[in-house]
Amino acid sequence: TTGWNRGTQMIRQTGSSMKPIADVAPGLEEKVITAATIYDDRKTDFNGYPPGNHNGEKGLINIRSCIRTSQNIPMVKIMREMTPAKAIEYLEKMGITTLDKEKDNALPLSIGGLTKGISPLEMAGAYAAIANDGVYITPIFYTKGVDKDGNTVLTSAQEKTKVISEQNAYLTRSITMEPVKSGGTATYCAIPGMETCAKTGSTDKYV
Repeated sequence: TTGWNRGTQMIRQTGSSMKPIADVAPGLEEKVITAATIYDDRKTDFNGYPPGNHNGEKGLINIRSCIRTSQNIPMVKIMREMTPAKAIEYLEKMGITTLDKEKDNALPLSIGGLTKGISPLEMAGAYAAIANDGVYITPIFYTKGVDKDGNTVLTSAQEKTKVISEQNAYLTRSITMEPVKSGGTATYCAIPGMETCAKTGSTDKYV
């Protein structure tokens, strides 16, 4: 991104915080799912890949409930239908640069199983695309610089990319309000009087 040396950015595993940007938003845009789509959340072996759920299996469950309690198995099923390659296309449009197109082109991508990980800056940029009605805007340090007389002496152009439709961005925001509600994994993120979206993501030792 503009003004950043990518080599100095810290890279971290995303855990389940990958789900809205790798599964939900692309799945809505590709018409693989709707907010009400129901999956059978029970133990499934995906050709030798048997993901589990931290919160146990819930049986028949819709997308909103899946995100509320961060169920893994339905997200893998979405990825299987959509394909990891298609998810990678969307993630790259959202500014993610650290994906390995060969090694990450697999179902674990759906729940944050990445070869390298992603920087917090790029995760913020990707989530901002959901907030910005589906438009990814390149993160920058500044918008303009002015002299003592108020004249603009320096400007920074931000590249904009339409990633998903405004409607599907709205639906993704609506779905990611679920973890903040009662019974969700991110109730501590609730802000009184303000609509809040959130998605938790746990990795090794919950760091």
